Amino acid sequence: MGPLSSALDDKMGLELTEVTPRRACGNLPVEGNTQPFGYWHGGASCVLAETLGSLAAAAEVGPRGVVFGVDINATHHRAVRSGRVYGTATALFVGGTLATYDVVITDEDGQRLCTARLTCALRRPKGPRDQGATS
Repeated sequence: MGPLSSALDDKMGLELTEVTPRRACGNLPVEGNTQPFGYWHGGASCVLAETLGSLAAAAEVGPRGVVFGVDINATHHRAVRSGRVYGTATALFVGGTLATYDVVITDEDGQRLCTARLTCALRRPKGPRDQGATS
């Protein structure tokens, strides 16, 4: 487990492809992340959305800052049974103490599976070394 992963990310098979303060991208396999009927689990979409948005927020505050999700909502548009799903979290707003990310999750063909929005609380580090570390 690396600095940009958690036990849950590892269990779900997360592959990160980009993490910046304004955007984070990654993907998960459908296999192993399904509901009892064999379809991609809507909760897995929420995990992917919260992970990507939180990692982008963490990139914003830096290694000495702290972030945590305070609100998430998701609309599930279609089902998928195999392959991988791809998520992109894009900053809608980044302020001093809050950041909101729009997260689009698609299948391998680019069909939208889920649209989510995540708001994170930002706790920026204090101290002279950290001044100017924000974007």
